[in-house]
Amino acid sequence: MKTFPEKFLWGGAIAANQVEGAYQEAGKGLSTSDVQPQGVFGPVIERVTGDHGIKDVAIDFYHRYPEDITLFAEMGFSCLRVSIAWTRIFPNGDEELPNEAGLAFYDRLFDELANHGITPLVTLSHYEMPWGLVKQYDGWGSRKVIGFFERYARTVFTRYQKKVKLWLTFNEINMSLHAPMTGVGLPETSSKAQVYQAIHHQLVASALAVKACHEIVPDAKIGNMLLGGLVYPLTCKPADVFKALQENRTWQFFGDVQCRGAYPGYMKRYFRDNAIVLDITDADLAALRHTVDFISFSYYMTGCVTADEELNKQARGNILSMVPNPHLAASEWGWQIDPVGLRTLLNDLWDRYQKPLFIVENGFGAKDKVEADGTIQDDYRISYLNDHLVQVREAIEDGVEVMGYTSWGPIDLVSASKAELSKRYGFIYVDRDDNGNGSLARSRKKSFYWYKKVIASNGASLQE
Repeated sequence: MKTFPEKFLWGGAIAANQVEGAYQEAGKGLSTSDVQPQGVFGPVIERVTGDHGIKDVAIDFYHRYPEDITLFAEMGFSCLRVSIAWTRIFPNGDEELPNEAGLAFYDRLFDELANHGITPLVTLSHYEMPWGLVKQYDGWGSRKVIGFFERYARTVFTRYQKKVKLWLTFNEINMSLHAPMTGVGLPETSSKAQVYQAIHHQLVASALAVKACHEIVPDAKIGNMLLGGLVYPLTCKPADVFKALQENRTWQFFGDVQCRGAYPGYMKRYFRDNAIVLDITDADLAALRHTVDFISFSYYMTGCVTADEELNKQARGNILSMVPNPHLAASEWGWQIDPVGLRTLLNDLWDRYQKPLFIVENGFGAKDKVEADGTIQDDYRISYLNDHLVQVREAIEDGVEVMGYTSWGPIDLVSASKAELSKRYGFIYVDRDDNGNGSLARSRKKSFYWYKKVIASNGASLQE
């Protein structure tokens, strides 16, 4: 029987702004997510008294986390990836002292996980930052935000040093190139130079968080988090092959800086060719040398690129503007399904960095149907996850060091891209729709029992 490594971490991944709700409770400030009610690609809409959005309550994890963690434990989770809402700790982002009520909430959450033997994997900033830092300082466009983030990071490392030993800095840090407001707090109209300067500040802040974590929690591990945007050349034309190399480097660049501690030559050329001059100090260069202990990433799909501009024009507007692969099927949201791509990506990252890898997001969004007897027969989700996990096992056989796997959305949550609840990922169904109607009751889908069996068998139950 083929199984996974003995200490492999099995679980799921959620984000504060997509599950917690309680968006103004216990002193929490407004975040960028709170003013993007239509999702990461939607417009910024200033909040007014009496308005409401789907994320304001989300699935009410803030109040229901004990029930949800009990269900995760029933599945056998050894790990749960969560994020801390920065604005629960520093409501506006620039306060001298943290909000004790926010810190106390995460104490209770981590204690509940510990009670069930579940290891927390904690993201410092998952697709949100204090709206106050955007309003007052131009978000990550300001160098001052580096210091505010470092203060936040040191605060939570100090507070939770005995409870959290696995940390991540920024979620899908390369997404800033596609959604600058979500990633770095800049308007969509920002120039490439402005976005890359903000990204530089964020990379420095990430490195300083790594340094702080190593100082404050020496027995902890801290990683980065990449959107694994692997692309293939559409054809074997040399121009397409080189185009794919360049396109993959747009996201590998973030990993190169965070894992190798310096800007790679190809990015220096890109900046020269595009007349982008960044403000990079000697202190920045020294900070960047503090590199991550492991690499985490999301993987949902692959796509293709080509040097044919006409085909590129047709592809724009879909996810990340990738050209569809004619050899792959797609979900109802147009996300192409490529399990072998995950094995390829794991091998590529291992060969490139020789650091442990952690798959912290992988899942299948679909419109689930509740049957008359209350069951949810989500065989499509089981098939997707099974086939991807088989490829993870193959990559481990290839010699890749993989720490664990946390599926995205082990419980239904508000999707990041369009703030929908109808796009469901969970093993656990939540009775709430896109209009906010429903009881919020939880129920187990067919995939719940399937994943429980996978974890209990350490992967031996997977079907080839």
